[in-house]
Amino acid sequence: MTSAANETREKGPLPGDLTPDEAVSRMLRVDHAGEHGAVRIYAGQLAVLGDRHPMAPAIRAMAEQERTHLETFDRLIVERRVRPTALSPLWHIAGYALGAATALLGPKAAMACTVAVEEEIDRHYARQVEALASMPNEAPLRDTVEAFRADELEHERIGRENGAEDAPGFPVLRAVIGAGSRLAIWLSQRV
Repeated sequence: MTSAANETREKGPLPGDLTPDEAVSRMLRVDHAGEHGAVRIYAGQLAVLGDRHPMAPAIRAMAEQERTHLETFDRLIVERRVRPTALSPLWHIAGYALGAATALLGPKAAMACTVAVEEEIDRHYARQVEALASMPNEAPLRDTVEAFRADELEHERIGRENGAEDAPGFPVLRAVIGAGSRLAIWLSQRV
């Protein structure tokens, strides 16, 4: 950054910059939406693979963690009076469809979906942790996001250990699902 840009930034926020409260509201809105989508992805995978599939216990365990995350964000958006994304009905359907579609391609493709989504969530949560580090009053939220990030990294590891990278078309699945996840994050923050 140039010296002039540094001086401008030191004088205060620029037009269009979010206040800390606005930034936290966006974080809660998108995290709530993302956890809802994750619960629906796993529901779609289980609907196709069935409860007796060898991957079902792992998927159920990941889904349960996502439900716990969602319950936390359900509580936080109410406590903080944050409007949920208007796109929740779309994510409800899209998450389930993504989970079911990848499971129809096979269990390795379902795990590829998990890896692709969790890679994006890891980057997303890492940016949030960094932003929240500059907000001393938000240490509890930062700790929550860090804990949930650790769970998401565990899900990514489980996906890799269960053949995600061996799924037919893994690079394409990863790229398309990753791009969709980034778009969903961007939209959910704003709409």
